[in-house]
Amino acid sequence: SVQCPTLAKLFIAEKVNNFPPLPRFIPLKPCFYQDFDAEIPPQHRTMAKRLYYLWMLNSITLAVNLVGCLAWLIGGGGAVNFGLAILWLILFTPCSYVCWFRPIYKAFKTDSSFSFMAFFFTFMAQLVISIIQAVGIPGWGVCGWIAAISFFGTNVGSAVVMLIPTVLFTGMAVFSFIALTM
Repeated sequence: SVQCPTLAKLFIAEKVNNFPPLPRFIPLKPCFYQDFDAEIPPQHRTMAKRLYYLWMLNSITLAVNLVGCLAWLIGGGGAVNFGLAILWLILFTPCSYVCWFRPIYKAFKTDSSFSFMAFFFTFMAQLVISIIQAVGIPGWGVCGWIAAISFFGTNVGSAVVMLIPTVLFTGMAVFSFIALTM
């Protein structure tokens, strides 16, 4: 007997994961499906996109911090900071996406109180981490205010480069606080 395809297969297109967008030469496939226009209700779409941009700012800040810690290393600072900067970039970029952006995306998509709670809990931890990163305790792998200002006596060029992630960490902390209050 010949079986007919079901109507569901004919009319419902299967959602293909599209995030993170990876080049074809990488053998990994995207892990998540993300479409703000199709999945997020219009009243929440702007806030969801702002939080996505905040996540991107966090990722960019961690990458710039790696460059700042490299300048710190070249200028005479310790290798521990550079090693930890690599670790923070590798760990915090995907973890922040999974731990606080995906819960808020899911919360806006499904109006889930559990997802909102998970977001607020992890995002408050992210805010505290951003404040600690902006302060910049030497030996923690972040270029913050203490680390950058204290390094001006050792190497001015490296300290100026270190100020860039310092300003980004400060902006990240301020924007995270604003987002949390919204």
